[in-house]
Amino acid sequence: MSHFQTPRVAVIGGGFTGAAFAAQLAGKARGPVAIDIVEPRTDLGRGVAYGTADPAHRINVPSTRMSVYPDQEDHFDRWLQRQADVDADAALPDGRVFPRRELFGRYVGETLAAALAARPDIAFRHHRDRALAIAEAGGTYRITLGSGDIVTADLIVLAASHPPPAPPALLAALDGAPGYVADPWAPAALAAIPPEAAVLIVGTGLTMADIVASLELQGHRGPITAVSRRGLLSRGHVARPVERFGQFTAPPSHSALHLLRRIRATVRAAAAEDQPWQAVLDAVRSDAQEIWQHLPLAEQGRLLRFLRPFWDVHRYRVAPQAEAAIERARAAGRFRLVTGHLAAARPGIELEVARGNGRLSLKGDALVVATGPGHGSVIATSPALQSLADAGLIAGDALGLGLATDRDDRALDARGRPNARLLVAGPLARAAWGELMGLPQVSLHAARVADHVAAWAATGTQRLAASASS
Repeated sequence: MSHFQTPRVAVIGGGFTGAAFAAQLAGKARGPVAIDIVEPRTDLGRGVAYGTADPAHRINVPSTRMSVYPDQEDHFDRWLQRQADVDADAALPDGRVFPRRELFGRYVGETLAAALAARPDIAFRHHRDRALAIAEAGGTYRITLGSGDIVTADLIVLAASHPPPAPPALLAALDGAPGYVADPWAPAALAAIPPEAAVLIVGTGLTMADIVASLELQGHRGPITAVSRRGLLSRGHVARPVERFGQFTAPPSHSALHLLRRIRATVRAAAAEDQPWQAVLDAVRSDAQEIWQHLPLAEQGRLLRFLRPFWDVHRYRVAPQAEAAIERARAAGRFRLVTGHLAAARPGIELEVARGNGRLSLKGDALVVATGPGHGSVIATSPALQSLADAGLIAGDALGLGLATDRDDRALDARGRPNARLLVAGPLARAAWGELMGLPQVSLHAARVADHVAAWAATGTQRLAASASS
């Protein structure tokens, strides 16, 4: 890139992360920039989470805490108040609003469009296509699209967030079987399930809650059995505003066990002051990225192995409307929770679940996988990322969470060297940060990456690239 060329930035992935980054860069860039987003979906800003048209799918954070702009926490809420099509069930009696996720996706797209409209010096293109390969030569990246077209860029931001679901290996026996739904996010994935069908769900987190709410909305009346190793359900929100309780960084914990004991002690102290556990977990979330930095790699792995399931169900809380759907099904005797390990699966929708010294046989008319995205296989499931890995330009992180990066969000190559022209935005960078799945954290991270790119674009001498090679 010479002093006289417009810096060219390509973004791989146009869901929330990619769209939020582009909107942030539009506001932060100090001069002309060309931005190309490669995203096969028609609408930017939706991705897997906000691309759903199912009216049962709602944001699981109150609208006052959802925003493209981390320094304007109520940005979405103010936008929402101007909309005429917010459904009557979105607002709770206490004033919190949990609208449909489709509406949030629309907000993200409109926010990006407004940011770009305010910057006519930014050349923007949305390529409705998939990136099949990325190659670097002579300081320039060449991105090959599914159509055969080539996009060139001086810097790439990898903003893909959620790879396809990764069903447990045992369920491969059900591939192609009638009633087997391996991807609950596929369009109309649940539409073919009859109202009286007995439904098995593998996984008991937020995706399971969405499935139950969707089935209820489409008139399902049959029994639902949810199965998971620990039988943990995502917890709900506290019904009153609370302030964060406790702090977890002074001094820092250096082991997962010490951190666990510290959190438990703080929960007990909070209860003694009539404060709910949610106030404590909010404090942990606030300190989470700093907590993560003080844990050695082995302790980070231990935390993921033993504590992550418990963290997930307390940290990522279920939308009240979905929680109510589960409770209605439970009260009607149509929902039950089974704890155990999958031991076998057979066509005809039969499962065997190991429980203690015995096995429980479960038979259904349909089985839906709700185990979540397969982040550990993100490279293998993305041709573009695989091409970068084959060239030694990126590597998976040591914990199987996504891609290896440094704290400046630069991708690390196969030899552990950072590349300032290959950045990672959003959840794929969470091995470096720990807490990088909730939307407020992703929004903040997108803004930070936009700061890096705006600085790089302004120098004309590629200061970031020079620092990477020094």
